[in-house]
Amino acid sequence: MTKVTEARAHHTYHPVEESVPQISYQVAMSQPETHLFEVTLHIHNVPSPILDLKLPIWTPGSYLVREYAKHLQDFTVVAVNQSLPWYKISKNHWQVKTNNITEATINYRIFANELSVRTNHLDSSHGYFNGAALFLRVIDWEKQPIQVTIIPPNKKWQVTTALSSDANKNNTFLASDFDTLVDSPFEIGIHQLHHFQVMGKPHELAIWGEGNFQIKPIIADISKIIEVEATIFGELPYDRYVFLLHLFSQAYGGLEHKNSCSLIYQRFGFRNRQKYERFMQLIAHEFFHLWNVKRIRPQSLEIYDYDQENYTPCLWFCEGTTSFYDLLIPLRAKIYNANSFLHNWSKEITRFLNTPGRKVQLLTESSFDAWIKLYRPHAHSHNSQISYYLKGEIVSLLLDLYIRAQHQNQRSLDDVMLQMWEKFGKQEIGYTPDQLREIIETVTGQDLNEFYQKYIEGTEELPFNQYLEPFGLQLVADKETTPFLGITVSHKHGKDIVTFVESGSPAEAAGINAEDELLAINGLRINDNQLSERLKEYQPHDTIQISLFHHDKLCSVHVILDEPHTRNYQIVTIENPSPIQKDNFSGWLGTPITDFMTETGIYS
Repeated sequence: MTKVTEARAHHTYHPVEESVPQISYQVAMSQPETHLFEVTLHIHNVPSPILDLKLPIWTPGSYLVREYAKHLQDFTVVAVNQSLPWYKISKNHWQVKTNNITEATINYRIFANELSVRTNHLDSSHGYFNGAALFLRVIDWEKQPIQVTIIPPNKKWQVTTALSSDANKNNTFLASDFDTLVDSPFEIGIHQLHHFQVMGKPHELAIWGEGNFQIKPIIADISKIIEVEATIFGELPYDRYVFLLHLFSQAYGGLEHKNSCSLIYQRFGFRNRQKYERFMQLIAHEFFHLWNVKRIRPQSLEIYDYDQENYTPCLWFCEGTTSFYDLLIPLRAKIYNANSFLHNWSKEITRFLNTPGRKVQLLTESSFDAWIKLYRPHAHSHNSQISYYLKGEIVSLLLDLYIRAQHQNQRSLDDVMLQMWEKFGKQEIGYTPDQLREIIETVTGQDLNEFYQKYIEGTEELPFNQYLEPFGLQLVADKETTPFLGITVSHKHGKDIVTFVESGSPAEAAGINAEDELLAINGLRINDNQLSERLKEYQPHDTIQISLFHHDKLCSVHVILDEPHTRNYQIVTIENPSPIQKDNFSGWLGTPITDFMTETGIYS
């Protein structure tokens, strides 16, 4: 709790007759090369003698305290050509003594040189900002309508946002309240802007940056994704939707908003088919969020507290189930086929089974602790944590398969999403974890207590084949011949550095640590690229001598290698699937299982 200062203690003035404040912002960027947004907040009908202003510390959809206030500078307050006294109350809290004036203007600048979907970026080519990272909020008046005027540095720059524009004022936009303002990022510059219609509603795709994309197939495939997702929920719950896409070197990410999304993707990631499909998965993921999270959301996220963490154990459903659908939607949209779909699942399951933390952290705990763990990885994270994205999508897959097997493909996870939409999303009523479980059980027609206890609120290994078998599929492990050491090595700053030591591994038992510099095996120099091949020269239970620098001290340790550990897994068909299994497969993926068997070289 913030320590109360003397100025704060006097914030008790609430006149019976007070005018409603009118709040407007102006965002200028007169020298974009300096990366400084110039923000002016004007308040007409100042509500009280003490004015409290706060900058959010996080943005909805990205569950990490970002401390946006660290980028704020040059804070001043003026009224009728005079400065007003102000105080810094906490890291993100400013308090102004208004002296009972009726109008106040607050000026500040925000440094913006971090290109991501959750921050701000300004340079000579464009300006992009998220409301949470830019706009001070007027405490107790967050529900008031807000006007935003953008002042571009030159006339060639255009403004794109999901907010409605003011027809009477150039580059001026209207938000119904502060939440809506925060939920509506801006792209300002000379970006490409493409308009298209889907299901009778207007959509826009704004693209900043150069790349090897072809716009016609991208818009065609985005349109397919929109239609497929709308089919699940029965409608498109918006009047207009905007995709903001930034093309950069090797970047990847997205952030959902109610009527828009921000995307960042590698500029040359469109010609390669697998990379293009990954981009479409990103589109499918962020667009699906306009239902799941932005409208169907946990009760604990129903009202955002911008000053502190907002905890929920349901991120496995918010993000994990959305990740399940970002693999499924492109299949339904015919962007890729069943072979690609199951290959993608093989990669996800492989990643999961190569994460030791799956045996340590509960799925609900992973959701709850997102604020301190997922976005703040360290050398031991892989041993102690599991991503709610990753395990959440896999648990969603098992639930979908279970529902389908119980009901001959007449029900699926789609029915869960539709019921969640009808009961909670349409009216935007937050759900509790128990209410979510109740709907899943209603659709399943089964008590899921054991499933929850083992796989959502427990750490038992997921029985993949139990759920794949009714569909004529099984998970098989690729044969591994390399003796197990248990370290990951990366070349950093001209050195081969141990970046990860697996719990229970021979390396851990021998005392090897993350950040050690690997030098040699049995007296012969080794580097990160050679490690796997060099280990193949030995047998399980052989003892090898590893030389390394530990805190700049030359050390040698003796390591007893273990049996090979499986590193890759594949989903394949079982031998001689039954008619029921064939029907289940085709009902699930929309293609005969024999086609999949032929494509994978298993069937002849």
